[in-house]
Amino acid sequence: MTEFIHSGEEKKKFVQQMFEDISPRYDFLNHFLSFGVDLYWRRQLVKGLTLEKGQHVLDVATGTGDVGFAILKRYTDAAVIGLDYAFNMTLLAREKARRRQTGNITFVQGDGEALPFRDNSFDALTISYGFRNIGHYEVAAREFQRVLKPGGKLAILEFSQPRSKLFGHLYRFYFKQVLPRLAGLFSQSRAYRYLPESVEVFPPDREVAGMLVHAGFSTVEVQSLTFGVSKIYWAVNADQ
Repeated sequence: MTEFIHSGEEKKKFVQQMFEDISPRYDFLNHFLSFGVDLYWRRQLVKGLTLEKGQHVLDVATGTGDVGFAILKRYTDAAVIGLDYAFNMTLLAREKARRRQTGNITFVQGDGEALPFRDNSFDALTISYGFRNIGHYEVAAREFQRVLKPGGKLAILEFSQPRSKLFGHLYRFYFKQVLPRLAGLFSQSRAYRYLPESVEVFPPDREVAGMLVHAGFSTVEVQSLTFGVSKIYWAVNADQ
């Protein structure tokens, strides 16, 4: 039996409030609890985008903007919009942009299931560790397809279950027993009890790929990172 609800409007409200609450410690906890490996995972996503000059990118569930900043560091001529359901996250992201004097990036509060953008607005769409937190996966996938240009790229970076039995055992012990206790020293523990449970109930690769194809994407590929702890789902908007 699960402790948390993992679909629907109640999930969305819970996730939104959870991230509003943990936003001041979000960056620190991400890097500390993953031993900094989360930075490598995000770099792999950004590297694989292979953007062309002047292309527009939407980063959904942007948090405090780390993926958006990494995109602009690698693709200096890109233009990025970061969107997050938690307003406090967007405030922190804007402050980061101001301190870094980063141009070509804008942060807005919004719902990944009802994106406030016109059809065919973006050349690429990224979402890092946020798809798992969406209330209605199919609705969000259709929205991603709608705002992407024909041939536009989708990259979903998400936690997964390692295939290795030995590594998987160690991973699950850390994820379920150690991580929530460590996080509880610095922030609300419910967020880091929710995390491992949400990874456990997240759909398998085949189901995620089928969902994306049904939404209008093609050539769905799955890239495994760090023994399968994280995966990137790469897809192309098939609407030509």
